[in-house]
Amino acid sequence: MTEANTTRAGFVAIIGAPNAGKSTLVNRMVGTKVSIVTRKVQTTRFPIRGVAMVGNAQLILVDTPGIFKPRRRLDRAMVRSAWSGAEDADVVVHLVDVQAELAAADGTGKGADKKSVEDVESIIQGLKGSGRQAILALNKIDGVKRDRMLAVAKTLFDSGVYSRVFMISAADGNGVEDLSNYLAGQVPESPWLYPADQSADLPVRLLASEITREKIYLRVHEELPYAATVETTAFEERKDGSVRIEQLIQVERDGQRAIILGKGGQTLKWIGSASREELTELLDRKVHLFLHVSVRETWADERQAYTDMGLDFDV
Repeated sequence: MTEANTTRAGFVAIIGAPNAGKSTLVNRMVGTKVSIVTRKVQTTRFPIRGVAMVGNAQLILVDTPGIFKPRRRLDRAMVRSAWSGAEDADVVVHLVDVQAELAAADGTGKGADKKSVEDVESIIQGLKGSGRQAILALNKIDGVKRDRMLAVAKTLFDSGVYSRVFMISAADGNGVEDLSNYLAGQVPESPWLYPADQSADLPVRLLASEITREKIYLRVHEELPYAATVETTAFEERKDGSVRIEQLIQVERDGQRAIILGKGGQTLKWIGSASREELTELLDRKVHLFLHVSVRETWADERQAYTDMGLDFDV
C-alpha cells in the first residue's frame, strides 16, 4: 500500500476541566452532534465516542467527563472514567479554557475561573504521574490578544507534560482544522475501525436520552442541580417509518419534579418539543416522544444507573 493510500485509525481522548469546551470541540471535529452541550459544567457523564474522518485517517474522539475534585460517588465515577479514557487512548488532547486562565491571573475571575485553573493544575499533575505526554489545546481564544495567549501557553508548556500546543476556538472552528490534521498524523497505521459514514458509536437509545437531558439543563440550568437522569424506556420502530420513544426523567426530590414540570406542565412541554425536534432531524424521520417524570431519591447511588452509563460504581 502506498503512503497516499495508507489508512490510519486511533483513539484520541479529549480531557479537560469542566466547561473547557470538550463536547463543543468533539462535535466540531465530527461535523455533527454526538455529545451534549449546555451552559452547565460537568454535563458529560461518560465517554462518548465521535468518529471524525480526516483524509485517510479515522479519529475516534473520546469526549470524557470533566476532571475536577469529586465530592459524590457519581463525581468519582465520572473522573475515573475520564482518566480511563486518557489511559486507553493513542493520543491525549488537554483542552484548556484560556479565558479562565487569564481571568484568574488578572484577579478578575469568578469562582468558576479559579476552580478551572485549579482543575487544570490537577490534570497536569495527573499527566505527570501517568508519564503521558499530551497535546495542549488552548480554547476560547476569541478576542484574546496573541501575546497573552503565548504567555499562558509557555507557562503551561513549561510543565513538561505537553509535546505540542494549538490555539483554537471550538465554537467557531478557528484552528480546529490544524489540530485535526496533526492528530491524523499521530494515530497509528490501521484499517478504519468504523464505517466511514458513522459519526458515533453511542447507541441510539442512549443518544436520545442524552439529547433530552441536554434540553432539561438548557431550560432549568439555574434551578436544577445535577440531580436528573433520563432513561429511554421504549424505542419502537413503527410501520409508517416513524419511531415511538418513551423516556423516564428521574429526579431526587418532589421540588425538582415540580421544576421540570413547570406551571401547567409548560416546562416539560418545552423540553419534549425541543428534544423531539432535534431527534427528528437526527433520525431523519418523524418522532413520537413521550416524557414521564418520577422521583427516585436514590438513583445516583444505585449500581444499575452506573452500569447503564458505563461508569464504575465501585470507584
